[in-house]
Amino acid sequence: MAASTSQHALSSIRLLPTGCFHPDKRASHLHSVSVGRCCPNTRNLGLVCASNSQSSVVEPVQLPGSPKSSAAPKKSSESALILIRHGESLWNEKNLFTGCVDVPLTPKGVDEAIEAGKRICNIPVDVIYTSSLIRAQMTAMLAMMQHRRKKVPIIVHNESEQAHRWSQIYSEETKKQSIPVITAWQLNERMYGELQGLNKQETADRFGKEQVHEWRRSYDIPPPNGESLEMCAERAVAYFQDQIIPQLVAGKHVMIAAHGNSLRSIIMHLDKLTSQEVISLELSTGIPMLYIFKEGKFIRRGSPAGPSEAGVYAYTKNLAQYRQKLDGLLQ
Repeated sequence: MAASTSQHALSSIRLLPTGCFHPDKRASHLHSVSVGRCCPNTRNLGLVCASNSQSSVVEPVQLPGSPKSSAAPKKSSESALILIRHGESLWNEKNLFTGCVDVPLTPKGVDEAIEAGKRICNIPVDVIYTSSLIRAQMTAMLAMMQHRRKKVPIIVHNESEQAHRWSQIYSEETKKQSIPVITAWQLNERMYGELQGLNKQETADRFGKEQVHEWRRSYDIPPPNGESLEMCAERAVAYFQDQIIPQLVAGKHVMIAAHGNSLRSIIMHLDKLTSQEVISLELSTGIPMLYIFKEGKFIRRGSPAGPSEAGVYAYTKNLAQYRQKLDGLLQ
């Protein structure tokens, strides 16, 4: 089933053009890839192995800046990594180049996010990463509302000392029932420059289909004053290595809600795709992809089945045990 769901997820995917700069800065088979030190400036990765100790399925990750955040995290023999492309946005619906423009979801996009949440409702989540754009954040929140554990996703505000202080939680019990949501511009869609807000068909008529196709589908050619997929990959993969892999090594289960191009970049890194292979990879809106991080390697498991289908929970012994615990807690 893992093979069929993985192939289905990759074949059902469509790509929309999106991405961003920070305002102040410029599978038909199981596949595993080793990871190494999480340095944002290196691509030479050595093997890193997590320990074999078991982590609690309900233990929350420490909120950044909390007094206990410097303590050594508990490690696990495996962690779940969930990738979700946001649901349909209002500009997807209008066939406009979106990129870094901050556009919300359509009603269809809301439904897609809810459906994504149902597919992952029995998979543990300790920490959520999203882009800084509302469509990704809406998707993450709507998806987690479907989770059977009923933990509350809370956006972490560390942009200033005051923001951190004002958003403190003073109940330990409430903290245990919360999931931190960390937003990062590095996970934004690729910035489409002067194409943002233009109708795709009208743009093709104006510049020619071949030119627009080259801007949209090439790996290293950016649109006017925009980002290429290669440029998007540099920031997204560096952030993934530096910030997200350490969480997985520590045994935390991670969900990333982001965009077509930033997620394609991360998948390119995980599955060791070539620049030619990645430009043909398309990700459907609202379809989650599951990876298992085990002994320093990522194993792709494809798209989780719906909650009424048990197959995905047999992917690993730990996932099966987690669902059994949920069944016992929530009956």
